[in-house]
Amino acid sequence: MDDLLNHGGPVLWLQAVLAFFAVVFVVERLLYFHGVRINAADFLRGIANHVRRKAFAEAIHEASRSPGPVARVAHSVLIRNHMPRSDLRDIAEEAVCLEVPRIEKNLRALLGIALLAPLAGLLGTVLGLLDVFMEINEQGGLITQAGMAGGIFESLVTTAAGLTIATGSYVFYLSMIGKGKRLLYRLERTGIEVVNLIADARSQTEIVSFRDEVEAREKATLLEKRADGAK
Repeated sequence: MDDLLNHGGPVLWLQAVLAFFAVVFVVERLLYFHGVRINAADFLRGIANHVRRKAFAEAIHEASRSPGPVARVAHSVLIRNHMPRSDLRDIAEEAVCLEVPRIEKNLRALLGIALLAPLAGLLGTVLGLLDVFMEINEQGGLITQAGMAGGIFESLVTTAAGLTIATGSYVFYLSMIGKGKRLLYRLERTGIEVVNLIADARSQTEIVSFRDEVEAREKATLLEKRADGAK
């Protein structure tokens, strides 16, 4: 590895630094998306059970103790459940917007590495060819095969390294962008669902079930029969 870096020249050292930061950014993003994984359907089902009973304190407590951006968006809406629906919708949108920087963290840097790595490889190619031509000029038009091979090797190594780093970085960038969009969709869905749950709980009226209605009728009929028997 040391021999490869020495033959690659200073540009290859620069590419090694870019590769190191690319790995750091990828690992950080993988850990982030792993940590925010949550089953939004199950989470909303638990919140809905509390909201339908208008037990907002329990819903807020469940949202506050759950980690991740989905719970934070729900918590932002729940703690302001007394506000009008239009305001709650705006609050949900603002809560989602606050999570966007966390989702996109280091992604631009990863894209930057994907763009810079091949340019650095091109720079190494040019420098390697310049070394070859300079040696030809110094030797009066003659150059040994070893001298030419060294310059060409430097050119090829930096180009290959640049393309490798750029390809890997861009693939992970696209993957992280996809994960971010899916997470953003879950956040928007969570905000809408929580707002709808609160609005439905407010408009909910006392509804008598069919069984209760039948029991009430039977009870009324029984009381009428007792009244008739007493007469």
